[in-house]
Amino acid sequence: MSGPILVINPNSNTAVTAGLDAALDGFRLAGGPPIECVTLAEGPFGIESQADSDRVVAPLLDLVERRADAVAVVIACYSDPGLDACRGVTRAPVYGMQESGVLTAMARADLFGVAAISAASVVRHRRYMRRMGVLDRLAGERALDMSVADTAAGGEATFARLHEVGAALVDDGAGAILLGCAGLAWLRGRLEDALGVPVIDPTQAATAMALGQWCADAGARA
Repeated sequence: MSGPILVINPNSNTAVTAGLDAALDGFRLAGGPPIECVTLAEGPFGIESQADSDRVVAPLLDLVERRADAVAVVIACYSDPGLDACRGVTRAPVYGMQESGVLTAMARADLFGVAAISAASVVRHRRYMRRMGVLDRLAGERALDMSVADTAAGGEATFARLHEVGAALVDDGAGAILLGCAGLAWLRGRLEDALGVPVIDPTQAATAMALGQWCADAGARA
């Protein structure tokens, strides 16, 4: 039996992990690899600053090294903490959800927008996108002004604010909206219906890449 696609939530909020697990139900295919969502117990309750992101790298590396059974690893935090380091300690492909989400958004539209949780997150995300060389494809990034815990807790207020920000990004010229936090996965389909443009959940995007590579490898071995 194949090992799992390991989806790691680097914060310690198990509600976020449960939301990711539910959002990935449709990726669990008969005959395909298991998809296992796990919580990094050593992580902060929410990763909302560069310091939070940096602090999870060491325990994240330890977890990836321990899970040599994984056929792929997904880092389910929008700032992709430890992505390059994790790629150096495992033979399995490692996908960061921000990198995967941005690439998927650019495949769906000429310009994309990002719904971030806070203004501080916007600064961190833009640095990453500058390094990726994709800022000319960014219509804009706007903050929800919420915490990770707020986004995962649910409620109509969360959707109302996300819809407000998403509509503003469409007005900015975005042809696709990228959710800039793992805690927003549960709202993807509803927001897409409301806005009428593609909405990308980055953890789904990263898992889709992992599953696609697994299928390609399985076909090559057949």
